[in-house]
Amino acid sequence: MSQTTPLRSEYLHFQTIATRWHDNDIYGHVNNVVYYSYFDSAVNTYLIEVGGLDIQHGEVVAFVVSSSCDYFSAIAFPEKLEVALRVAKLGNSSVTYELAIFKLGEASACAAGRFVHVFVARESQRPQPIPALLRSALALLQLPVAT
Repeated sequence: MSQTTPLRSEYLHFQTIATRWHDNDIYGHVNNVVYYSYFDSAVNTYLIEVGGLDIQHGEVVAFVVSSSCDYFSAIAFPEKLEVALRVAKLGNSSVTYELAIFKLGEASACAAGRFVHVFVARESQRPQPIPALLRSALALLQLPVAT
């Protein structure tokens, strides 16, 4: 494993997630595909609660166009988790998130991932500039640039 395990201190926002009984696979730990649902839930909760994203009737929606995840240590039901979130790149119509999953209160991540959202017009399904309120909410998740 070549990637360094991310630390809690490297992230700006945390969303608590409870593992569920059916998250475990036959090997007794949370299945790899479930991590993506944790990422998606944390990001969309943030976009709805902080950015005002209207998933039912809004003119703009966000599609995941790319994703990846690296795993460092196993998690299993009934653990409580925190999904950490930061914005790596904020473009005109897209945003790249970096996420990590931590056991409640632990300093080192169990997994780290990234995904890209492209914001599109609900009707045309064509890329649209990120609306101002959402852009402001996403900007809050950007780490300061080192000088």
